[in-house]
Amino acid sequence: MASHGFWSLRPDDSSDNTRAWCQAAAQKFTGGIGSKLCALLNVGESDKSAESPAKEAQSGVETCGCNQPCNCSRTNQGFSDLYSTDLLPATNGDMKTMTFLQEVVDILLSYILESFDRSTKVIDFHYPNELLQTNNWELSDEPETLDEILLSCRATLKYAIKTAHPRYFNQLSTGLDMVGLAADWLTSTANTNMFTYEVAPVFVLLEYVTLRKMREIIGWPEGRGDGIFSPGGSISNMYAMLLARFKMFPEVKEKGMSSIPRLAAFTSEHSHFSIKKGAAALGIGTESVICIKVDERGKMIPSDLERRLVEAKQKGLVPFFVSATAGTTVYGAFDPLIAIADICKKHGVWMHVDGAWGGSLLMSRKHRWKLNGVERADSVTWNPHKMMSVPLQCSALLVKEEGLMANCNQMHACYLFQQDKQYDLSYDTGDKALQCGRHVDIFKLWLMWRPAGPQHTNVCFWYLPPGIRYLEDKEEKMRRLHKVAPVIKARMMEYGTTMVSYQPQGDKVNFFRMVISNPAATVEDIDFLIEEIERLGQDL
Repeated sequence: MASHGFWSLRPDDSSDNTRAWCQAAAQKFTGGIGSKLCALLNVGESDKSAESPAKEAQSGVETCGCNQPCNCSRTNQGFSDLYSTDLLPATNGDMKTMTFLQEVVDILLSYILESFDRSTKVIDFHYPNELLQTNNWELSDEPETLDEILLSCRATLKYAIKTAHPRYFNQLSTGLDMVGLAADWLTSTANTNMFTYEVAPVFVLLEYVTLRKMREIIGWPEGRGDGIFSPGGSISNMYAMLLARFKMFPEVKEKGMSSIPRLAAFTSEHSHFSIKKGAAALGIGTESVICIKVDERGKMIPSDLERRLVEAKQKGLVPFFVSATAGTTVYGAFDPLIAIADICKKHGVWMHVDGAWGGSLLMSRKHRWKLNGVERADSVTWNPHKMMSVPLQCSALLVKEEGLMANCNQMHACYLFQQDKQYDLSYDTGDKALQCGRHVDIFKLWLMWRPAGPQHTNVCFWYLPPGIRYLEDKEEKMRRLHKVAPVIKARMMEYGTTMVSYQPQGDKVNFFRMVISNPAATVEDIDFLIEEIERLGQDL
C-alpha cells in the first residue's frame, strides 16, 4: 500500500501514540512546525521543563523542533521592527525571508488542521458592519511591520469560511486536496504567465497534454481539437457562445453585430445564469436567449427545444447556439444529450455542453452514461474545481474544431507573438484567449490527476417544522414554508456548526440544496446536518 506521508501518521486516543505522532511530525517539518502542531493539540506540554523557554531566550537560538540531538537551529527572529523591504531581494534578506515565510506556513498548517476538525465551527459569523469594526481593514498610508502582516494573515483566516470542513455543504466547490494545495503553492512561487511558451514552457506543455487527454475522454478522435483554461465556467460558456457566433458569421469579428442578422440562443430554464450573462456581454442580448422547458426532474425537453427553434426561425431570428447542461446547479440534472445533438444537427446549430458541475462524471466508469452523446458536442465546459476537488479556480473549455479559437480571437500582437521565434508557435497559446495575462491553473489538475472522479449528488429537500407540518390550507402552508429555510440558514451561520444552501426554483418555494462533493464528508456529517436543521427549526 502506498504511503500517504505525514497525513497517514494520525494518532489514536493513546497519549503515547499521540506523542509519537508529534515526534514524527517534528521530523517531517523544519523550523519548529512539528512542535507547534503538537502545541495545537495540547500534547506533552506538562512534560516540558518550565525553564526551557528561558534557556532559549538566553541563548537567542531556537531549536529546530526535531526532538532529537542535532545541530539544527534557527535564529530567533522578531518581526516588530522589520518591513517587507527587509525581505528578499534585500541584501542579507535570505534568512529573514525564510523565517518570515516559515511563520506564514505555520499559520496555514494550523488552519488546515483546524479545518478538518469536526469540533471547530465552519464559520465564525459576523455581520458586515461588525466585522468591519472588529479589525482595522483599511489601507494605511504608512507601511506595516511584518508582525502586523502576520496578524493580518491570522485575522483573515479566523473569519474565513472553512470550505474544507467536513460539514460544509454550501457550494459545489468544497473540500481541500493536499496535493492540489501543494501545486497551488508551487504555481504562486513560479509566478509566471500562460501566454507564451517562452515564459511558461512546462506549464504550457502540461496544459497541452491535459487538454488533449480531456478531449480523448469526451470521445473526440485522438483527442484532436482545441481548448483553454479560463477564469471559471461562466467565462468558458461565454467562449463557447463567442466561437459559435464566429463559426456561423466570421465577419462579426471585424464588422460587429450590425453586420449580421438577429441571433437566437437556446438553453434550459434550469441552466446556469452565465448563458444569459454571456449573451449580454457579447451584444447578443438576454432577450435573444430562449429558455426551454424542463421535465419534473429538471431535464430539458427535446420536443420543446425543436418547437422553439422552428418558432424562432419563423420570427426571422437565426438560431446559432444550443447549450445543454450536464449537471444543473440546483437539481443536478443531466439534459438528454443524444436527442439534443440530433436536433442541433438537423437545424445546423452549434451544440455546447455546460458540464461545469457534471463533466467530471466522464471519468467515472459507473456514471459516465449520464453524458452519452457529449462526443457530438462542438464544445464542452468542464470545471475540475468542483467535483474533482481541484483548488479554485480550474475551468476548461474544450472545442472540437482545431484552430477555431485562434481564428476567432487572435490579434497578432507583435511584442508577444513574434512570428520568427525558434520554436513551434502553436505553443504560444495567449493569442487565442480573450485575456492577455492568464493565471496558471493547469498544474493543480495535472498533479492531482487520477483515473476516476469522485461521486457526487445534489439533494434538494424541504424541512417542515412542527408549526406548519399539519396545516391544511395549502397556500398558507407554502407561504410559511418559504420563510423556513432562510431563518434556519441564518441561525446556522450564527452558530457556525455547518452550512448548506437554499433557494426557490420555478413555482417551488425555498428549499435546501444539499451538495455532497467534499471528500471529507461522511454519513455521520450528513446526519449532523439534518439534526441541526431540525434543532434550529423546531420553533418555526
